[in-house]
Amino acid sequence: MPLALSLSGFCLLAYLLGSVPFGLVLARAFKGIDPRRDGSHNVGATNVARLCGLPFGLLTLLCDLGKGLLPVLIGLRLFAAEAPFLPLLAGLAAVFGHMFSLFLRFRGGKGVATTVGVFLAAAPAQTIAAGLLCLLIIWRSGFVSAGSLTLIALLPAFLLLTADWPAFCLSLATGCLVAFAHRENIRRLLRGEEKPWLGKPSPKDVP
Repeated sequence: MPLALSLSGFCLLAYLLGSVPFGLVLARAFKGIDPRRDGSHNVGATNVARLCGLPFGLLTLLCDLGKGLLPVLIGLRLFAAEAPFLPLLAGLAAVFGHMFSLFLRFRGGKGVATTVGVFLAAAPAQTIAAGLLCLLIIWRSGFVSAGSLTLIALLPAFLLLTADWPAFCLSLATGCLVAFAHRENIRRLLRGEEKPWLGKPSPKDVP
């Protein structure tokens, strides 16, 4: 099989994996809840935790994180010598799939957990450092969105400091996607209307 076809196929598989809406599957299977119709109408871990409880939110978080982690790890294993850029492209495809899911009419989550999974495989030290600061912001502010925006801002900075140029470019691409998905959260934060992650979602909350 030609290399180009193998690479294209692998990125397609990464997109399809990213498209699996684990939050929706878990919420429906165990609680009979469709997170697209309740809370913030989002299939991500934060809304699942609000609607179904913290254990289901954490399980959704791990599944969504795995969607980014696995394609990059497998890509590094299979294609690192022939196509060193491929694992990062596969990671981007997984994030894109999570946010624009084939199974949800090209809608989806906000991409944070899947992005973390991608960079845990591609740049673990920088991701852990940014992740710890993200958790600190969430703990101090109560807003997951504020922590998420901190994460996508810090990742490129840390990667720039370590001169990891391929991962730096990927962090800019995923950061723009995640920031776009959080545009309504940014507006609510600026207006002081954002809800704490354990608080009752406002009717204004949107995907």
